Amino acid sequence: MRAHSAVPLGADYWKLWTSSAVSNLGDGITMVAGPLLVASITTDPAAVAGAVFAQQLPWLLFALISGAWADRLDRRRLVVSVNTMRAGAMAVLAVAVGFEVATVPLILTVFFLLGTGETLADTASAVFVPAVVPEAGRPKANSLLYANFNVLNQFAAKPLGGWLFVAAAAVPFAVNALTFALSAALIATIRAITPTPAAPVDRSPRPGVRAEIGAGVRWLLRHRLLRTLAVTMAVGNVVFCAAFAVFVLYAMRRLGLSDVGYGVLLVAFAVGGFLGTLVAPALIRRIRASYLLRAGLLVEVALHATLALSREPWAVAAMIVVFGVHTTVWGVVVTTIRQRDVPSALFGRVTSVYSFLDLGGAAVGSLLGGVLATAYGLVAPYWIAAVAMALVVVVAWRPLRSAGL
Repeated sequence: MRAHSAVPLGADYWKLWTSSAVSNLGDGITMVAGPLLVASITTDPAAVAGAVFAQQLPWLLFALISGAWADRLDRRRLVVSVNTMRAGAMAVLAVAVGFEVATVPLILTVFFLLGTGETLADTASAVFVPAVVPEAGRPKANSLLYANFNVLNQFAAKPLGGWLFVAAAAVPFAVNALTFALSAALIATIRAITPTPAAPVDRSPRPGVRAEIGAGVRWLLRHRLLRTLAVTMAVGNVVFCAAFAVFVLYAMRRLGLSDVGYGVLLVAFAVGGFLGTLVAPALIRRIRASYLLRAGLLVEVALHATLALSREPWAVAAMIVVFGVHTTVWGVVVTTIRQRDVPSALFGRVTSVYSFLDLGGAAVGSLLGGVLATAYGLVAPYWIAAVAMALVVVVAWRPLRSAGL
């Protein structure tokens, strides 16, 4: 076990990690500055919400297609090209904002292009860790990548994005353009990437994109453990996003929190996520993956049950921290299993199915949350989520016993 934790990650990994850090910082800045920019132009709530949706929509439209192309093309070159184009799109937006000619259609178009590029870049880059890091070092490598998201995207970038926008509205978008360019430059220096699989020796025509997507879906359906994890994640995202679509109202009306208190409560998610990055490698070394995954499902049930029953902010905050630890540990375990079991030639397509289920479940849940809360009250989505996840525990418990690292 100790030997596993001492496995060197290598120079290529640290270039990847630095690229991830830069990208997470830039994405987090834009995540805050984008809605602020739209709100400074229009008071239409639909337009403000559209700024977020425009970047999410490509995942629903193109995730599976992007997975097929990520398996067809040289993945490193694809990520470099996409990040370079995203840098150009952000630079155009920064110039438009600086000259005060930015419009809502332009903003939504740029964000849609960013999201489309994200489906390609994120899917293609998913194979980088298994390509540059030995299997024994991947839990640590994945934990460090999750730390980038929790510390930079969730913590540092949010206040920085707001401050930069107040200082000069164009600056956050110019900074994000630079982060995309720097990320592309770093990825371009990575050499140890598994090459794109060669064409068949019989030189028969390559299957179409639809057939290749189908091959990825069929492979996932035949793998009992990964199929269980994918479906579990989809259901979990539906009920989680349904419950947390009305979280701001829950925090204010049921817990009696102010705007500031609500913001502090949200920080609990990031605190838990950061703690998860610290403990994940040690937990994975000492505890079997099946136990960690099963415990994670119980935490999901406990989270929703706590929110349904409690009126105490401290109890809710504590449970959210525990949940944040779970999400990171779960993510590291599942990512590491996927990196081990999925063939390189299919990695993009299988990853894209996960992404489709992830964001598809989130979108469906967000729509359901408001409907359920309106019809049955603010606590109803949390009770429904608790019951749904309890059923998931029953169904997934046996298949998860085969999980191991």
